[in-house]
Amino acid sequence: MAIVVRNEGAKVNSNINVTPMVDVMLVLLIIFMVITPMLENKVNVQLAQTENAVAMDDASKEDAVTVAITRDSKVYLGQDQVPVADLGPKVQDLLQNKTSKMVYFRSDARAHYGTVMDAIDAVRTAGVDEVGLLTENRQLNKPPTGGE
Repeated sequence: MAIVVRNEGAKVNSNINVTPMVDVMLVLLIIFMVITPMLENKVNVQLAQTENAVAMDDASKEDAVTVAITRDSKVYLGQDQVPVADLGPKVQDLLQNKTSKMVYFRSDARAHYGTVMDAIDAVRTAGVDEVGLLTENRQLNKPPTGGE
């Protein structure tokens, strides 16, 4: 009779397989790349479309004062919902130490006109002279031009 000796300790592989870790990291990177632009506009509104929209780069800054009005007439200052009556004093507090007294409005295209005007009036009574109405540039579907 013979005794079978198992020598498994000599075959131990101490290498770390990093392929699964890299796969998980790439998936997380893609998820964060997709979600990050959505975090910029804190309140989801469908902006009105215009043909000659002027770019307002200051509206995308982190310290810009932005008022959003949804289609169901809710008013948001930044990402916090506020009543229209409290909008003026809160905007005044935010603009107290700023040199630029500009307030940007992001209104849904289907929002009530009266609510938008009430919000603008509340901001103007707080001492703001300049307001910016943010819109999207309309994409015109032009037929292709060319000869036959």
